[in-house]
Amino acid sequence: MFKTLYSAFKIKDVRRKLLLTLLLLFIYRLGCWLPIPGFDIEAIIGETNLSNSTSIFGLMNLLSGNALQNCSVLALGVSPYITASIVIQLLTVAIPALERLSKQGEDGKRKINLYTRIAALVLSIAQAVGIVVAYSDGLDVNNALWAGAPTWLIGMGVVIILVAGGMFTVWIGERITDLGVGNGMSLLIFVGILSSSMSSIAQAIALATEDITIVWTIVLYLIAVILIFGLIVFVDGAERKVPIQYAKQIKGRKMYGGQSTFIPIKVNGSGVIPIIFASALLTFPQLIISIFAPESTWYQQWLGTNSWLYIVLLALLILAFSFFYAQITFNPEDVSKRIQQQGGFIPGIRAGKPTAEYLKKISRRITLFGAIFLAIIALIPSLAFKAIGDSLSWGVLINAFSATGLMILVSVALEFDKQLEAQMLMRNYKGFLN
Repeated sequence: MFKTLYSAFKIKDVRRKLLLTLLLLFIYRLGCWLPIPGFDIEAIIGETNLSNSTSIFGLMNLLSGNALQNCSVLALGVSPYITASIVIQLLTVAIPALERLSKQGEDGKRKINLYTRIAALVLSIAQAVGIVVAYSDGLDVNNALWAGAPTWLIGMGVVIILVAGGMFTVWIGERITDLGVGNGMSLLIFVGILSSSMSSIAQAIALATEDITIVWTIVLYLIAVILIFGLIVFVDGAERKVPIQYAKQIKGRKMYGGQSTFIPIKVNGSGVIPIIFASALLTFPQLIISIFAPESTWYQQWLGTNSWLYIVLLALLILAFSFFYAQITFNPEDVSKRIQQQGGFIPGIRAGKPTAEYLKKISRRITLFGAIFLAIIALIPSLAFKAIGDSLSWGVLINAFSATGLMILVSVALEFDKQLEAQMLMRNYKGFLN
């Protein structure tokens, strides 16, 4: 990947896109450190649920690169937009009107993007209100900007700033996608997780200077991270290649077809989306309860991120969403129809319905292995906390590179490398005549 980056900077157009991408990412990270007037940072840092990357606020803090912990104007990060995108994508399958709209080319894509932005705005307002209510004790009534203002007015002002920051983050992500290299939202998540991880590692190193025995804890943790990283890369590239043979066709004086190819079905075709959606579904009620019943603790007690009930439900939801999302991304009936229309067939399988059934069976088996892998990856932090206990050094390190965060980092890095290589290939392609 570093060789690809070195070669990309030699091409003027690609270099300009890379520099623009870095500039927008720098503006985003700068906004993640710009504090909101009206919040007491010390009160927010003292909240324990921000240190757990599987709670709703902890997940937002992880994806935004500690922006929520810093009480910054971009504290919401990309969380509302990502959730809105997943919801709209799921509704596209459930609502026929949206499904028809998704098949109308660029015009339909623009309308769906508009609906996604509207949904992101609604979710931004809900999450901003939840943050203000959950951390209402951290409102700074002595702030110079809000001197003499009632608490409810300060809260409304903070909500407006948070929502504006969330939509500004969406704008930055879209500008990176349009003018830079790679998917803007994915890169914002990438730099956010990387920033959170570096902060946690720096905290662990600071603890090691006080207690030399923590050094071995850090070494063991880094070995575990490398092993998990290698496993994620291996599974991310694993796929089942279904062979396809095309029959020879004579049209006029030319012969077409007769070629062999394959359909790649990835083991983890849904990526990290089932983990994010399952975690959001389990922790979203906590956000609602914090708004309407802030004193209630029963949900945290029974469905807290380290409870056994939470672990079981999270695993089941990941399995369910993995199969559901696999049906969205890979439709055996449509694939079978296209193969038949192009004169192709799977060796030993009849065209039409038998081909669709064969592809469906393969897809279900592969999705099962991918779903089990995702469930194990998602449960590593909770199981590790239960096995190790409340050790401060282990707690800091486990949240430095969570398994979910590692999956996102690997997926985004590999996708960015592919898009960068595609940009270079498009400009270096000489054609057949040269």
